[in-house]
Amino acid sequence: MASIAAPLDISRSGPVVTLTLRRETAANALDRTLVEALLEALDRLDPEGLRLIVLRGAGGGFCSGFDLADLDSQSDGDLLLRFVRIEMLLDRLRNAPMPTLALAHRFAFGAGADLFAACTWRVAAPGTRFAFPGAGFGLVLGTRRLAALVGPQATLDMTLRGQRPDASEALASGLATSLAPPEDWPGMVDTLAADLAATTPAAQPLLRRAALPDAARDSDLADLVRSAALPGLRERITAYADAARAVRRDRVGDARVRR
Repeated sequence: MASIAAPLDISRSGPVVTLTLRRETAANALDRTLVEALLEALDRLDPEGLRLIVLRGAGGGFCSGFDLADLDSQSDGDLLLRFVRIEMLLDRLRNAPMPTLALAHRFAFGAGADLFAACTWRVAAPGTRFAFPGAGFGLVLGTRRLAALVGPQATLDMTLRGQRPDASEALASGLATSLAPPEDWPGMVDTLAADLAATTPAAQPLLRRAALPDAARDSDLADLVRSAALPGLRERITAYADAARAVRRDRVGDARVRR
């Protein structure tokens, strides 16, 4: 299958289609183009003979989340629409007609961590870190899906308190379903695809919905819109981005002093 858009590679091997985020120079951040490419790819999948969708990131990590570039040129309405489209992408992954498998390495932050959490199976490479910083700029995104995996208390710790679980903590909490280094991933994909081939395709989405019940799907979108519609969305995101950059500069400065 040919690539739909430059930031996204799409390949199919037998019953497995792999979607690879390829914005390496931006840490695979979710800009408008990449989000729309993912939505289009999911819409255009031919389900005939397809058993598994694999989602992974190229380069140095899985996905750094919402792309914070060019905030000055975007209105609150522009940003609201972008977040709505991300929520629609998360819903599409969670309710895809066939199971999904996320393969994360090094980092899965913000909406990137939500992408990971939206998948049926979630494999993290040792050393991967996760973060859900939406509360830092007053945004509710994917919270019900996260709570369905890790429970309400762990969800509040990761969102309100900003705890950033590593791979082992993600596995213990249920955020990750297994840990494996990238060199083991091809074998894991093959094994999972073979397991799924033994089940009736039409029953798979029904089984997943029964095993992972959600609240009304529209509730996730409603929570997002209510939080994003509060006045000053762009200012809140800009303040968060400025604070994050300051923290990174301090860490770099500390590292140089220690050397």
